[in-house]
Amino acid sequence: MALVILATAALQAAIKNPMSYPDIVLASSSPRRRELLAQLGVSFSLVSADIDETPLAGEAATDYVQRLALQKARAGLARSNSDLPVLGADTVVVADGEILGKPADFAQFERTMQLLSGRCHQVMTAIALVNSARQLQQLVCTEVCFRRLSAAEISAYWHSGEPQDKAGGYGIQGLAAKFVQRINGSYTAVVGLPLCETEQLLLQWQEQL
Repeated sequence: MALVILATAALQAAIKNPMSYPDIVLASSSPRRRELLAQLGVSFSLVSADIDETPLAGEAATDYVQRLALQKARAGLARSNSDLPVLGADTVVVADGEILGKPADFAQFERTMQLLSGRCHQVMTAIALVNSARQLQQLVCTEVCFRRLSAAEISAYWHSGEPQDKAGGYGIQGLAAKFVQRINGSYTAVVGLPLCETEQLLLQWQEQL
């Protein structure tokens, strides 16, 4: 009984004294990123951050995803009515060095799924936290391995409607979870926002104030 009481008291103390995060602005229209950020207990507002996401000629995937995260954060800052730090994020799926974007049609989606079927690929998520005076960035790479997919499974998944707005044509938090044999790295980064690294970035920002 004493142990239970002590554990309850410790939990209540943790609730009364949460981690000290800065208030921020999230530059994203992604409901998945909003839900993930809310899990940290961060106080945030939202702003749109529409940018040109065309890769530059010869641009490596790691450079591309970090550039877009930073551009989204800066675009959000330009639209914000305050100098609160703005968080931007971008996620790409990469196979054989090729960036696999959101499928425009079934043919493109089918090619993507055939490329991912029965093998491992990388999911890269970059985050950037900026205001008018400074910026912090982090890149998180996760390996995701798919089992072999049949043509019928690929077709059925497309017609579910889930792949159309997803980088790489799938959502690991949704119906595509059954395709995943294993991952090596951050699950939340594959969903769209690496919580461990995001928290560390927020704490680093706060410490430097």
